[in-house]
Amino acid sequence: MQSNLPFSYSIRRSQRATRVRIIVSAGNKVEVVAPVNVPEHRIHQFIHTKQQWIILSMDKVAAKTRQTELPSPIIYSDGTDIPYRGNVYKLVIRPSKLKKIKIEFANVFIAHVPEALLSVASSEYIKTALTAWMKKQARLHVEQLVKQHAVKNQLFPRRLAIKTQKSRWGSCGINNDININWLLIMAPIEVLEYVVVHELCHIQVRNHSVHFWALVAQHLPEFQKQRRWLKEHGSHLMRGLN
Repeated sequence: MQSNLPFSYSIRRSQRATRVRIIVSAGNKVEVVAPVNVPEHRIHQFIHTKQQWIILSMDKVAAKTRQTELPSPIIYSDGTDIPYRGNVYKLVIRPSKLKKIKIEFANVFIAHVPEALLSVASSEYIKTALTAWMKKQARLHVEQLVKQHAVKNQLFPRRLAIKTQKSRWGSCGINNDININWLLIMAPIEVLEYVVVHELCHIQVRNHSVHFWALVAQHLPEFQKQRRWLKEHGSHLMRGLN
């Protein structure tokens, strides 16, 4: 029964309970307290009818929980922390004979900056170069994830686009065109995978019904963890490279 829901829950029997009630607490914990004489299948049915209320309650609890956010750099200079795939990496600036900034990644971000730019305020130029590099990486990762998941259940998009979106992580159009927010490349790769799978599943199911979440679970049995990550860290992630 629980596999069809975007969350897991536990059942606790109580001699004192006079009705079935739901307790949502920090850490994505959902507990159902029930009288000893209520059949278990009735409890599962009750949870299914209350799933939207539970999801909203989990969101409210998560919003009140203090979380450690990914740092957003302001000035791009030697030693600045750059968020990428759920971790942070140092920025190293190296003088270059090239005509434009080149970005490399090898457990640190290396910005090869033309010498002419080193004598001026180069932070914004480096930010622009990093953004372009991350957009390319986002496309590569998304294309790989689509190949990984599309064959199962025949969820093939007509077109794939990597976009800058201010309020959405992804979308699936009526013609099965999928858009993915490039900012997700800064989140853990499992979170990007969840968003890709989420939009692929909309090719088959256009709503967020029980059937939709069951389809998502076929691809990612523990997708609710990634969904919670986005709820807890998404507002910070949307700020991008500051």
